Amino acid sequence: MIRIVLGEDQQMLLGALAALLELEGDMEVVAQGKDGAEALELVRVHQPDILIADIEMPVMSGLDVAESLKQSGNPCKVIILTTFARSGYFQRAIAAGIPGYLLKDTPSHELADAVRRVHEGKRVISPELSLVMFEEKNPLTEREMEVLGLAAAGQTTKEISKTLFLSYGTVRNYMSEIISKLGATNRMEAVNQARSKGWIK
Repeated sequence: MIRIVLGEDQQMLLGALAALLELEGDMEVVAQGKDGAEALELVRVHQPDILIADIEMPVMSGLDVAESLKQSGNPCKVIILTTFARSGYFQRAIAAGIPGYLLKDTPSHELADAVRRVHEGKRVISPELSLVMFEEKNPLTEREMEVLGLAAAGQTTKEISKTLFLSYGTVRNYMSEIISKLGATNRMEAVNQARSKGWIK
């Protein structure tokens, strides 16, 4: 029996997903979480074989949960469900070692098959999602993403310089380089662009 925890913030979808998987003779949904933090705690409590998680959930995203499980050494395998084919999300998923990455409109029989294949140690990725890797690369360096991530969290240039132990001028230079690379007109537009592509949280 393949033991599954679900993480999904839309109640109707959560219930439908659980009902569909329970119809499979070799699967059991042992718990359901309404946000990422709850899903992570349920994985720790129930120790399932598979976590099926929405990519965008309150508190923690599906990717945040997968990264946390990887860091803690939890053997639970993760299948991410997403509505959007974003290159940044896909790159993070691969880096986190996520074996399953599927679109939300995947037919139920294909999802069940993906669960079995991931349980066997295989990787299952929707073809439409793997194609985004070749569409657009993130032009920002690690440091630039760090600076932009802090800006996205609401920090001023002065606060970012303190957080990263950089001079005010250096942070300003990073920000102008980021804006230039993204073809944005200001830092807010740069933040929104990077977020929409999944390059920053």
